[in-house]
Amino acid sequence: MHILIGTTKGLLVYRHSTFLDDPVLVKTHFLGFSVSMAFIDQISGRWWVGVIHKHWGQKLHFSDDQGKNWSITKLPSLKGEKLPNGKLAKVRQIWSMASGGSDQSKNLWLGTDPGALFHSTDNGHTFNLVSSLWKHPSRLKQGQWFGAGSDYPFIHSIVINPEDSNHVFIAISCAGVFETKDGGTTWNPRNNGLIAAYLPNPNVEVGHDPHLLLMSSSNSNILWQQNHCGIFVSKNNAASWENIANKEGIPNYGFTIAIDDDFEGRAWVIPVESDERRIAPNLKLQVYQTDDFGKHWFEVSTGLPKELSFDIVLRQSFYKKSNLMVFGTTSGNVFYTDSTSLTWKSLATHLTKVNCIFIY
Repeated sequence: MHILIGTTKGLLVYRHSTFLDDPVLVKTHFLGFSVSMAFIDQISGRWWVGVIHKHWGQKLHFSDDQGKNWSITKLPSLKGEKLPNGKLAKVRQIWSMASGGSDQSKNLWLGTDPGALFHSTDNGHTFNLVSSLWKHPSRLKQGQWFGAGSDYPFIHSIVINPEDSNHVFIAISCAGVFETKDGGTTWNPRNNGLIAAYLPNPNVEVGHDPHLLLMSSSNSNILWQQNHCGIFVSKNNAASWENIANKEGIPNYGFTIAIDDDFEGRAWVIPVESDERRIAPNLKLQVYQTDDFGKHWFEVSTGLPKELSFDIVLRQSFYKKSNLMVFGTTSGNVFYTDSTSLTWKSLATHLTKVNCIFIY
């Protein structure tokens, strides 16, 4: 497997074969530039990387030979489109990418700031704006789409139903979870049961802040999210959500979540103290696991530093593939473990902030 680690100063690529050996650093790319997104298309094998160039802004690079050579594709355009405030829209950052199913092998979806979704049917040669979402009525209503740590909303999660490639979920900070069942022709919010404690009405239909959205690979009816206001799970394809955050002192705030491939009720979170104080709880880097959809949570932090730590983990910086789990922190530390043993080992230290991790 390859581990792609995107930092604010470049992309690191590790190769990992078995847990008898530590991952090995293969190469570094785009040194000195911030990597906003890393993705490997499991159908074509193409590597995709979003890179923020200091003078030229956001760019989208790809490689068909595992990083030996890189090409650049034309950045998706918002030319002529306007934001609700009347300003001209421009792609400021690439946040997420997902590939279509086996029946849509050349399809790609791309999520950006300012809350734009793009779709490609030619393996990324061209991308077209999904106008049905860009012009969704909720977007034009004040207070329903807005920035969360950014001036504008952004699409950080794209989830494709493996049983139906036209069935897609996206998560927007801030707006919430939206669903299409017809390949993007129509979109509907799916936020019933979520809480937006920062709004006058916490039960609004649109205006929520999911931090990361995932779908169970063993049961497409089950979706998880780490949210600004809790940890939520849906067992009915996002028709409704249940807050499963621990009630016994473990902070429910955080940015990221990982779920198990085979056990539907198993997930891991890395808490942050609070929205106001974005630091490790009690200044200790901790990971928590549930095996029963959040009825019980327990700490699985063996091997992590015991000394004081300001590390937190951002939404795209925790990834699980098969039994391998890897996360990177805002302080430039990267840890990995076999999910069957859950003893964490250090992979890298003294990096810059880790923006994203992808394993394939």
